[in-house]
Amino acid sequence: MTHDWVRNSRRLRVGGALLFVLSAAALIAEEPTPAAVAGFNSYISRVEARLAGQHQSVDGFLAPEDWARLQSGELIIEKLTPATEAELPGALVHDWRGTAFVPGAKADDFERLMRDFPAYPKHFSPQVLKAKIHAQEGDHYQVTMRVKQKHILTVVMDTTYDVTFGELDPRHEYSLSRSTQIAEIDSAGTPQERALSASEEHGFLWRLNTYWSYEERDGGLCIQIESVSLTRSIPTGLGWAIGPFVESVPRESLEFTLGATRDALRK
Repeated sequence: MTHDWVRNSRRLRVGGALLFVLSAAALIAEEPTPAAVAGFNSYISRVEARLAGQHQSVDGFLAPEDWARLQSGELIIEKLTPATEAELPGALVHDWRGTAFVPGAKADDFERLMRDFPAYPKHFSPQVLKAKIHAQEGDHYQVTMRVKQKHILTVVMDTTYDVTFGELDPRHEYSLSRSTQIAEIDSAGTPQERALSASEEHGFLWRLNTYWSYEERDGGLCIQIESVSLTRSIPTGLGWAIGPFVESVPRESLEFTLGATRDALRK
């Protein structure tokens, strides 16, 4: 009986503290500063210039990885953000890369999977709840998705992307996805559902660009994804609640996407 009371008391204290933290976080939420946006755009320019250079040649089309580990079925996940560039005024840059090998898969298989946006909830559940193509012109798409992230907190967002597909040749292809709008959704799936205003959002995700590169080789397909996102910085004193979400979700989301893509190609 005593142990139960202690456990319940601890739950109440933690729950109350979390509610207090979330209330405080809501009060100080804001849009990214112009300096943060400029810093993110500058970082993205360098990332895209590097990838454009890779995509011009068969040699070095993908960033080099340990081939033995990939053939054994391992997902290789790496943090790329330099420590000197991770922090911007009031914001953080997260740059992660993941690589996997799928025996028997072809570049055409991957391209069909990636272009079938309405099927994303099937392949990428529970993170992707809805996906829709709003416009298409050749290899360029405008797409909206409703996504869910859960890590202590559960956050639902409506996101809009410009997506472009390209190729060096039929065995070496790539895609670039750039976010154009991200809105946090309150009370998602209920009659009270609404998009939070910029002043109400928590800043868990302000920008998200995703870059796929894929290459047929050795009887299969090597797939590589790089994800670059911009989030709020972690407010002083709120790191225990907000920190795990802001710092862990970019890596975990990329790892989930890479694994789910590999599983879909295997099928």
